[in-house]
Amino acid sequence: MFFDQSPYECRVEWGRRGAREAAERGDIIIIVDVLSFSSTVITALRYGAIIYPYPRTLDGKKFAEKIGGEFILGRAEAAQIGAPTLSPVSFGQNHNNKKYVLTSLNGAYCTWIASQVPALLIGSLLNAKSVAAAANQLRKQTKANITVIPCGEQWEGSREYEDTLRPAIEDYLGAGAILSYIEGKKSPEAEFCMTSFLHSKDKLNNFIWDCGSGRELRKRGYEADVNHCSRLNVYPTVPLLNKDHFIEYV
Repeated sequence: MFFDQSPYECRVEWGRRGAREAAERGDIIIIVDVLSFSSTVITALRYGAIIYPYPRTLDGKKFAEKIGGEFILGRAEAAQIGAPTLSPVSFGQNHNNKKYVLTSLNGAYCTWIASQVPALLIGSLLNAKSVAAAANQLRKQTKANITVIPCGEQWEGSREYEDTLRPAIEDYLGAGAILSYIEGKKSPEAEFCMTSFLHSKDKLNNFIWDCGSGRELRKRGYEADVNHCSRLNVYPTVPLLNKDHFIEYV
């Protein structure tokens, strides 16, 4: 195909379709879902939690019972009982060494689709420099190319003939941040994504605060999530998929 960025070592592709095609190529994949799957996984791992990604289309509660873990509830439901949720700020030291099954329509789903690859990493603004360094090292070891996957969101109430993917600027900026540290020949799509981040770097917090996804979370009372996920390079933690759960890349 002429549109698959195949001449280049570093690529950027959107959503589930991009994740599937990158997996079929055998690329090293970095999943980017800034608000909030990626940021939640990174934060949870930072505190020692064990996260199992799972697609929302399957029975996550049953899987949690099977592994002896806890199924992560929605934000509002979890807040009522003080349980961790898709909100990254809901995780802390008391979740160390506990198992959690995390589902989402975008980040977890893309992870599930692309699980059979040389390496699947989770990236966001929080760990952009660290996840890029891990990908650079893995590329030298495996000789595989790198694809960064901004997951985007899903349109609500989309019609049968419409595409359901809604590109999300927070994921594009997160992907661009990671690409700015990645070595290798970048596709035009990756170069443009990186340039968008570099051009926006000084206004990063403002852009994410006021973007559609940021406004949605703030309207629902999750301003702390938006602030937390907008921070750049605050964690060295790099989640690496190990069969069915994440471990920290070292």
